[in-house]
Amino acid sequence: MKRRLFLQQSSLLGASFFLAKNLKAFGSNSHADTDPYFNLFQAPTAGNRPFVRWWWNGNKVNKNELRRELMLLKEAGIGGVEINPISFPKRTDDLGIPSLKWLSPEWIDMVQYAATESKKIGLTADLIVGSGWPFGSEDLKEEETAQVVLVHCESIEGPTRYGVRPYHIFNMIDPAVTDKNPLRNPEILSVKLVKDPMESMAEVIDYTDRISADKIEIDVPPGNYVLYVLVKFKAFASVINGAPGAAGSILNHMDKQTVTRYLDRMSTRMQEQIGPLKDYVRALFTDSMELEGCNWCDDFAVEFERRRGYDLMPYLPFILFKVGRLGAVVDENYGAKKSKELSELLSRVRFDYEFTKACLLKERFTDTYVNWCRSLGVKSRAQAYGRGFFPLESSLEYDIPEGESWTTNYLRHKLGEEMSDEDYRRGRGYTMIDKYVSSAAHLKGKRLVSCEEMTNTYLVFNTQLELLKLGSDQSALSGITHSVWHGFNYSPLEAPFPGWIQYGSFYNERNNWWPYFKYLNDYKARLSSQLQQGDYYADMAILPANYDLWTENGVQTDPFPEKLNVPYTSLLWEAISKNGGNADYITEIILQDCTVEKGKLCYGKRRYSVLFLPGIKRMSPAAMSRLVEFVIAGGRVITIETLPQQSLGLQDHIKKDEEVRQLLKRLQSYPDRFIAVKKPQENNFMDWYRLLMRKYQLPHYLRMDQPDRYVMQMRYMRDDGSECYFIQNAHRLNSTTINISFAAPEIRKQNCWLWDLDSGKRFRVELDKDNSLLLDLGPTDAYLFVFDQHRGGDTWQPLSTTGNNTLDLSSQWNVELLHKQEGGSKQILLSRLVDFKDDERLMWFSGTANYRRSFSWSAGDNVLLNLGRVAGVSEVFVNGKSLGVKWYGRRIYNLIGSLKQGDNQIEIRITTTMGNYMKTLKDNENAQYWVNRKGREQEMQSMGLIGPVTLYTS
Repeated sequence: MKRRLFLQQSSLLGASFFLAKNLKAFGSNSHADTDPYFNLFQAPTAGNRPFVRWWWNGNKVNKNELRRELMLLKEAGIGGVEINPISFPKRTDDLGIPSLKWLSPEWIDMVQYAATESKKIGLTADLIVGSGWPFGSEDLKEEETAQVVLVHCESIEGPTRYGVRPYHIFNMIDPAVTDKNPLRNPEILSVKLVKDPMESMAEVIDYTDRISADKIEIDVPPGNYVLYVLVKFKAFASVINGAPGAAGSILNHMDKQTVTRYLDRMSTRMQEQIGPLKDYVRALFTDSMELEGCNWCDDFAVEFERRRGYDLMPYLPFILFKVGRLGAVVDENYGAKKSKELSELLSRVRFDYEFTKACLLKERFTDTYVNWCRSLGVKSRAQAYGRGFFPLESSLEYDIPEGESWTTNYLRHKLGEEMSDEDYRRGRGYTMIDKYVSSAAHLKGKRLVSCEEMTNTYLVFNTQLELLKLGSDQSALSGITHSVWHGFNYSPLEAPFPGWIQYGSFYNERNNWWPYFKYLNDYKARLSSQLQQGDYYADMAILPANYDLWTENGVQTDPFPEKLNVPYTSLLWEAISKNGGNADYITEIILQDCTVEKGKLCYGKRRYSVLFLPGIKRMSPAAMSRLVEFVIAGGRVITIETLPQQSLGLQDHIKKDEEVRQLLKRLQSYPDRFIAVKKPQENNFMDWYRLLMRKYQLPHYLRMDQPDRYVMQMRYMRDDGSECYFIQNAHRLNSTTINISFAAPEIRKQNCWLWDLDSGKRFRVELDKDNSLLLDLGPTDAYLFVFDQHRGGDTWQPLSTTGNNTLDLSSQWNVELLHKQEGGSKQILLSRLVDFKDDERLMWFSGTANYRRSFSWSAGDNVLLNLGRVAGVSEVFVNGKSLGVKWYGRRIYNLIGSLKQGDNQIEIRITTTMGNYMKTLKDNENAQYWVNRKGREQEMQSMGLIGPVTLYTS
């Protein structure tokens, strides 16, 4: 009866019964028609399939090309598009095609057409608000533009009469933004002189009344002094990569009326012409909030005093740092040296300032935006993070919160080849913000968490499908459930090679691997189909020390902060995952909103029995009181490195500091529940946590005999009580074997299945009596295990990596080179297999290499072919019969039924990347920019069948 009720309540899964009638061709999966989860796995919906960011380059679009590209994406297994107008790329021939202006009748007509055609062929359409990032437009009034307050410091030795012209100050302090705004308008707010070193605020000499249009003139007493000039700029930055009509000044996101006018103008113009937007788009989208350092609005000082209880302006020049692009701090010691007591006071003011800014951004932008989407009947989707935003709370109310993953960032790290604890960014595809975004979704019970995947500004033309999968799998492990590939360029067929390109992984039919792109999309769709139907399991929580960071160093640029006070925060949740458990992030605001029930911190459906405090030094009395309540009720708090002994902010801080210390004493009276530990000296968080987990019996649902640095996992709970476990080996080159035991009591009466993400089939997994399994993970392998009540079906039999009667086929290959870009073919004989980049005859190739040879076989029927290392997509033919495509991990093929006694013919097709070839196009400015530009030269890439190639019986 419960089973029937569940099926009736789940409309999405219920719809899969209709699909089940058409699933006969999926092999030995009887009972598929009674399992809506598996039906969905075999036939994912458009919402499960990856979307693409669809760059409308320069808005140079027409209906015929829009439809052609939509059909191209549909055939490649894409489920939806994010319509994203953007500036036309430089160094590119626009073919004389005119640009349509954002919000013009012609542009709106194109959006309507694209969305309508998408719906006709079963695709979903989203639409970005504005263009580029952050959004704005050419016709904003000055009072609607983003503002920034900056400080200029200058050392002066007195006695002297010092004079300076305002324009000199303005030139010295001109905002270091990505795209300078020619309309920027500076204004001096204050001029102050202080002793160096500075002992207290009482030493400040205010010369603000000495400002004139032509000159600032002051008398400097004897000694060393520092002049502080506080300057406000309006219209200080322009939209980055804005399309015509939506370029120009950045909008002031801290002004609610301005935000409302901008959003209403967009929706009103569009709906007056085409009717309700909800008839065309699923969601309206906002890219990451890279506000270029915007930190001010006209009533900021008034709001600050109303909320914090004191005047900000006397302190403001002394809490600001010297900043560069995106508002990044470039000098934390700018200005006069300050006494310890003064530094502490200013730090408290800095927290109040940063917290007030975050509150204004949430109230005036985030809440306004979410409510606007609701009023239109569309979903709100956003990358709700950036300098000054709450990294977690800003994502709470969005219908579809979104993170981002990268193939590489500015570190040029080797994704899938390194994963050290020396730098939390190296080798990771996900960014540090993904855990905040997904945790916000988990706290609110949301299952759809999207991700801009895999942002690529370095490896254009050189990204393999395998790399995209690897990084995207890492995103899933952080809690992401849906991919939006970054990005598909609107590019007419007649555009000169390689076409119109912003950046990304060259998702284009001219890419060699485009015919195989659908394999990656099918894989991701199957995984998302299950992750979106369950809840990410986490019974522990981590409270990052963000408020300490704001206090001491100011807010940072997310998702790539310049500095972290506790750089190992993400290493902590990684270590928990690598040892068979998992955790969410929470924040102090969330902590205060939690209730305590039966020794657990409770928020919505989340229940946490353990809370980690990594590097926390400051906390409000309200949050400390919640910790006391939690510990008294039986919960456990684990502090790492530091203890919270100070309060936050300036107002009543002496009284609040004492409250915090007294509450800390109460916590310390429960040493078995309030536990202080040191971080690992050798930066080996995985092994450190393993010992910690054993010592304090911390919860985990998988037991791993020997955790591996590259192996991570997660658990999802589904509504009918069944469960999913996703396990990944993140190394591109190395295999690993790990013994795991499924320890969760909920699965004891259920059967274990491997749901094959490549084929869409499921196989019974035979576990040992203690629910253990020796798991052999090849490079970039990932497995989805499901525990449910299903019975029957074939048993999982992984293909063996070695065997008997081995025949080495690594020599004497006739290779036909089919060059995709230049056409034609070339024959070459390889006496031994070689990496193309190491052979002068092959290193500049781009296309498909067909390896052919014959061999004699008589050793048996249970035969496997192991291609060894392959750089590219492989497809194998034996005696003219295709044995399928493999595009990642181990390339092992089952030859049962394909061989004959005696002579056999084998053909192996390897499709390569194209970046090496692009290096040779010296006259192609576009190509050279991406592969040979100074400072970002792309390395020569491995290509081809590298081997060794072996045949053996299993």
